[in-house]
Amino acid sequence: MTEPIEQKFETFAELMHLEPHGPDVYLGDSWRYPWGRVYGGQVVAQALKAAVQTVDPDHRPHSLHAYFIRGGSSDEPIRFEVDRIRDGRSFSTRRVVARQSSGAILNLSASFHTDEGDMDVATHMLPPNIPGPDELTDESWTTLFQRRSVPADAVDGKTAIWLRMREPIGDGAAAHEIATTYASDDVPYEATASLRPDYQASYEDEEDQMFVGASLDHAMWFHRPASADDWQLHILGADGYTGNRGLASGQIFGIDGTHLATVAQETVLRRNTKT
Repeated sequence: MTEPIEQKFETFAELMHLEPHGPDVYLGDSWRYPWGRVYGGQVVAQALKAAVQTVDPDHRPHSLHAYFIRGGSSDEPIRFEVDRIRDGRSFSTRRVVARQSSGAILNLSASFHTDEGDMDVATHMLPPNIPGPDELTDESWTTLFQRRSVPADAVDGKTAIWLRMREPIGDGAAAHEIATTYASDDVPYEATASLRPDYQASYEDEEDQMFVGASLDHAMWFHRPASADDWQLHILGADGYTGNRGLASGQIFGIDGTHLATVAQETVLRRNTKT
C-alpha cells in the first residue's frame, strides 16, 4: 500500500468545494496522488459539482459522459466552465469544460432528470456468496475512501471492489452522486489491465513501470439513490482490448444489493518505452 502524500485538504467536502469565478465559472483545487497526475475521478466529480450548481435542485443527475483530454496537474487550480445547454420541465443538460494553463483537461456532458416515479425494474442483481467488506483486507491508496478487493473467483473473473467514502457525505445537492462518481474511476483501469497477464503496476517510479496508461473517457448512469458513505460494490468486466485501448463496463451495487449505477470506461494501456 502506498504511503499517504501530504495533502492540501483534510476532507472530501473540502476537495469538492468550488469557488465562483464569474457567471457559471468555478475554480477547484486538487488532491495530490501517488502517480503525480490528477486522479480522473476527481476532475469528473468536480465538473459534475459545477454543473449541479447551475441546475434546479429537483433535477438530479441521471447520466454523464466525460472525455479526458490531457493529464491534470495538482500544482494549479482547475477552472470549470459550465454551458447551460438546455433547461426543460423534466430534463436539463449541461456541458462542462475543465481547464488549466496547459489547456482543456476534461470535457463533460451531464443530464439531469426530475423524479417521475412509475415502475422500478432491476435486471442486474448482486452475485450470490460475495464476501462482504468486513471479510476482506483493506488496500486503500487514499485517505478519502476505503478499498477492499473481492477474489476474482467469487465473481467469475471480473474485477470487484468494495469502496466507501470515509467521511459522512451529507445531504447536499447530488452529494452522493458526486462522491460515487469520484470513487467510480478507481476500478475500470484495473479491470482493463486484467486482460494483460504481463501487466505490472507501481506508483513508486513511473519511469520504471513496465506499462503506462490513462483513462480516455468515462460514462455513468445513475439508476437509484446511492449512499456513498456506505459500502458500494463495483463489479466490472473487461469487454476487450485492441490498439492499446481497453473497455471495461459494469455495475455499482449497494451493500443491500440495490443496483445503484452503471459504469463504462475506455482506457489506453501501453508498454513504457522509457524502461
